[in-house]
Amino acid sequence: MRLSSISVPEVVREIITRNRSIFDCMKMDLINYTALAVKIQPDVERVLGHSVNLNTVVVAIKRFGDSLDLKDEVEEQPVLKNARLALTDGIVDIKFSIKDSQGIDPLTILAKFSKITSDYDFFRSSDSFRFLTEDLDDIRQIFDTIPNRENIFSTGLAKIRISMPQNQNKSDVVSYVAEVLHNKGVELVNAFFSQDNITIILKEKDASMAYEILHSDIIRAV
Repeated sequence: MRLSSISVPEVVREIITRNRSIFDCMKMDLINYTALAVKIQPDVERVLGHSVNLNTVVVAIKRFGDSLDLKDEVEEQPVLKNARLALTDGIVDIKFSIKDSQGIDPLTILAKFSKITSDYDFFRSSDSFRFLTEDLDDIRQIFDTIPNRENIFSTGLAKIRISMPQNQNKSDVVSYVAEVLHNKGVELVNAFFSQDNITIILKEKDASMAYEILHSDIIRAV
């Protein structure tokens, strides 16, 4: 199990990285940071579960933009050096709102999960719960009491968990991975940060190619 614990800069970086048009505009310095902050502030607050000052979002965007400029000015460092990858296919993304949970205690769900599998990720935002796990019948049965239960499952997915050495900078990993895969015609479905690693979600049909691309990048960095 992995619990998310992320900061404003990390959330901002995740949101920008997932939006290719915004990401590309930032790389070309064609975007107004304040206007972008106004646009994404509600998303940042939704992920963190509390209000965030607009200026804080602006600063986080500027720092992310500066990091892109810096990477263009200096020789590119091996971002994925010594990283470890773990690919799991047959993943289901289970997301449901707190209001639809009918008072179900997340700890109760987690206890049921632990009896079925230890390989899952759990994320909580201000208005929803999210699980990433193998698509098993026993897992689906846990959510039998949730209204419109079929609408909470997104299938046909795979995940690649990227584990980085503790002393290695993780701040640019998602943007770097998204760019490397995008250049090869593979797009991320989602990305999540935890204290220990980064998990990227892809369509299952793209997972093997993405793994090979990233694995080759790691080998070149050695």
